[in-house]
Amino acid sequence: MVTHRALHVWRRNFSVYLTHYKPSLVGNIGEPLLYLFTMGMGLGGYMSGIGGMPYINYIAPGLIVTTAMYSAVFECTFGSFTRMTVQGTYESIISTPVSLADLVVGEIMWGMTKSMISATVMVIVMTLFGLYAPGPGFLGIAVTVAFTGTLFAAAAICFSAISPSYDFFDYFFTLAVAPMFFLSGVFFPLDQFPDAVKWLSLTLPATHSVNLIRFFFHGSVGEGLVAAPVFLAAGALFFTWLAVRLVRKRIVV
Repeated sequence: MVTHRALHVWRRNFSVYLTHYKPSLVGNIGEPLLYLFTMGMGLGGYMSGIGGMPYINYIAPGLIVTTAMYSAVFECTFGSFTRMTVQGTYESIISTPVSLADLVVGEIMWGMTKSMISATVMVIVMTLFGLYAPGPGFLGIAVTVAFTGTLFAAAAICFSAISPSYDFFDYFFTLAVAPMFFLSGVFFPLDQFPDAVKWLSLTLPATHSVNLIRFFFHGSVGEGLVAAPVFLAAGALFFTWLAVRLVRKRIVV
């Protein structure tokens, strides 16, 4: 059972983050910003636009999702694995009144927070460059990022719990994360792809996040918009439950 002690785990990670937040933030948002401006302005200069809008405006919402996704998975793979194995932080924490479930949920909450921080900075940059006009839709973006960050943080901890080494993460990033970067409608609509690819896209959580954020960002309606919140919430709950079980198997309590 999860208790309020999960917040202590979150606060511990936040305190550590404050000591090196600048390079961490640059690492989380640097690549998405490069994609935004190099592809949006470079490739976008050769395109007439998509969906009646400039290409840079089209890809902007999707890059908020990829920023949130990568922030969560990097924190909860390399960061969590280090705390779980190399540093022995997990064993130290569960020797206190903090339970293993509190520990895992606190880690997931921290991964979600990293997603929120990075996505917020991206939205601020987009606002400064005139790509986004702040309004009521920002609340929808924030909620979507929170669920997206929770889902990917929990999934990353699941993989960390079964990884024998850092090299094992290549499987996760190549086989799980990379397809969502290219097949979730971030850079182009999937209308021209074969039906099999379209169906595969609908099984990827990033696709539903992109559809939701694109709707809240500039009102675009995508396929499966109504089911998207249910998909993300169910995925977040499932992977959180699974993460607790897998970490419990990894660490003898």
